[in-house]
Amino acid sequence: MNAVLLAGTTSDAGKSIIVAGLCRALARRGWSVAPFKAQNMSNNSAVCADGGEIGRAQALQAVACGLEPRVEFNPILLKPGSDRSSQLVVNGQVTGTVSAKNYVAHRQHLRQVAAESLARLRADYDIVVCEGAGSPAEINLRETDVANFGLAEAADLPVYVVGDIDRGGVLAHLFGTHQIVSDADRARIKGFIINKFRGDQSILGPGLTELERLTGVPTVAVLPFIEGLWVDAEDSLQSSIGSAVGPATAALGTQRLRVAAVRLPRISNATDVEALACEPGVSVTWTVDPDFVAEADLVVLPGSKATVHDLNWLRRTGLADAIKQRTAPTLGICGGFQMLCSHINDPVESGETVAGLGLFDADVEFAPTKTLLRHDNGAYEIHHGVITRSAEVPWIGEEGAARGVFRGTHRHGQLEDNAFRRSFLDWAAGTVGKTGFITSPDTDFHQVRLGQLDVIADVIEAHWDLSQLLGQLRVQK
Repeated sequence: MNAVLLAGTTSDAGKSIIVAGLCRALARRGWSVAPFKAQNMSNNSAVCADGGEIGRAQALQAVACGLEPRVEFNPILLKPGSDRSSQLVVNGQVTGTVSAKNYVAHRQHLRQVAAESLARLRADYDIVVCEGAGSPAEINLRETDVANFGLAEAADLPVYVVGDIDRGGVLAHLFGTHQIVSDADRARIKGFIINKFRGDQSILGPGLTELERLTGVPTVAVLPFIEGLWVDAEDSLQSSIGSAVGPATAALGTQRLRVAAVRLPRISNATDVEALACEPGVSVTWTVDPDFVAEADLVVLPGSKATVHDLNWLRRTGLADAIKQRTAPTLGICGGFQMLCSHINDPVESGETVAGLGLFDADVEFAPTKTLLRHDNGAYEIHHGVITRSAEVPWIGEEGAARGVFRGTHRHGQLEDNAFRRSFLDWAAGTVGKTGFITSPDTDFHQVRLGQLDVIADVIEAHWDLSQLLGQLRVQK
């Protein structure tokens, strides 16, 4: 029994972060560990070395394990393109578009896909840490469940249930989850984990005692709220309007750079701006305010899962005009780059042909086959839109575009390249005349990311008896 499932009472209960921290803690102890999420729903994704696409959270968990991402870590990925439909990615490749209603018809096949991926990982690694999806208490979906108790039943997994106390009502969430599931599923629950606790734990103690009396399930860990976690957000819920990204550390010089990251409705790979935020003196804020966009030193127009939809939204909100009138650095990434072009012909997502913002003399056409490409520096491309004509100077190698203060690229993660990021920030600061801004000579984004993972692992080591978990898994050196 070398695999365990961490489920959550709700979405965004902290499963992804806890799985990443647990993977890191176990890997530091010398175990070969792999993450696994049977089914993910997120527009934040990454490309594996073999060209397959997985959820960004599982790519981060792979980093925690010291591994390169594999498609087996997340064999089923749903990428919402609207409120009613999602692109379905299976084993790293797009297989079509599904609605909430017709997705059920795919579930039997997808359960087999998930089971096969997990079986391969269990054969390859000492321990596999599985992450559930949404809530395991959705009994209306239990019959065709792929990622929660359906997976636990198929693979005979012990289950730990995570609840977020910061939301309020965590004891009721844990108790309700335990009570509403079937007797067989209930018997798989081996422990509760309370996440994001603040304050005096002795006050919580009587509630935990009563919860165990009512359910027979112990609370194995009360994890404190960790201030300052910010890298690799699981999804757009963590990219809220007006929120700052990163630690906003003190400037090395006499001036700061203000970065406006446009919070698109269908934002994709929002994590691209995090590398900028790790730099001293760089303040990154998610915004939908045209005035802020007009005044910022640098604007980032990020990726989108519905490029034409979000381009129309830019026009309705006045953001398009603010971007077109800018005389300061502006960066479009993937869908954001496409929006800056002259024309977009999209028979794939929207079925429309529209004018872009016209800041690049280039045309985009959406191809039915998605481009999935990983570059040597770790940057990667995930897009249907292809540049079919360009009169622009390429920006990165033979890719992208550079004209005046505008830059565009299809490469996600390019800003994680330390030398590239410093050069880009130097250019941006010089363009707006901020000679008092100084880039750090030694900020290493990858070390910052590992440092955050170590913080999570340290908290888990301090508040969860992992020897109990290892005993449950019956693994030994």
